[in-house]
Amino acid sequence: MKISVASGKGGTGKTLFATNLALSLSNKLAVSLLDCDVEEPNDHFFLGSVFAGSQEVSVPVPEIDESRCNHCGICAQVCAFHALAVFPDWVVTFPNLCHGCGACRIMCPRNAIIERERTIGLVEWGRGSGIECIRGTLVVGEALVPPLIREVKKRYRNGHSGGVAILDSPPGTSCAMVETVKDSDVCVLVTEPTPFGVHDLILAIGVVQALNIPSGVVVNKTGIGKERIDEVCGQAGIPLLMTIPFDERIARCTVRGIPLVREAPEWKSRFRECAGKIKEIAG
Repeated sequence: MKISVASGKGGTGKTLFATNLALSLSNKLAVSLLDCDVEEPNDHFFLGSVFAGSQEVSVPVPEIDESRCNHCGICAQVCAFHALAVFPDWVVTFPNLCHGCGACRIMCPRNAIIERERTIGLVEWGRGSGIECIRGTLVVGEALVPPLIREVKKRYRNGHSGGVAILDSPPGTSCAMVETVKDSDVCVLVTEPTPFGVHDLILAIGVVQALNIPSGVVVNKTGIGKERIDEVCGQAGIPLLMTIPFDERIARCTVRGIPLVREAPEWKSRFRECAGKIKEIAG
């Protein structure tokens, strides 16, 4: 089973939920935790992960052979991301805008485009607290996130089968979140009872429903606001799986990198109960 953990906004507690769910299940199941929040991966802090292997991830970007190019402009016309600009006497490329789709090279009538690899990040794998850990780390300043997330997921697919994979998604509802959750069996949406939390939860629900992914909601920091998440869930027809209170003890654990289920073992049964609900949703 693949369980993605997402949220409409940052800071709701995705990592709190993902790491504690993984630790709660690891005694009985083979669990893999994939940190797909590649701009700021932090699951390893809570698991004490030691990474044994790594692989650079790159995307192909165009390089123009001016001896062949006649500046017809077809490459710029087919590029959906405006990564090329063609002038009467030269072509300018913008590697940071390129998504590596290869359309410019394929459509060039004079075979004047060569593809060069550009490194965008790193995939690392290892173990922590008895859990397989895979993470992606984006190069600082790089904007191309989905290809790196695909490689994180590919590393899991190529090396393992069976068990449970928990995917910690980037926040928001952009292409990075979609890339993480799109082939999950269940998506858990973590939110908080604040106006921003509710607004962005509604957006996230729209995304997972458009992708036809079964989903449920976990409310973190209950008591911080008066927003009624249960009403939102009722209107969307998705279940409320679990609530986590706005509690100083939990906050202290989080900032110190200590999993909640270690500081307060009674929470382990609550996360396992939530896992049972998740399994029911997946069918």
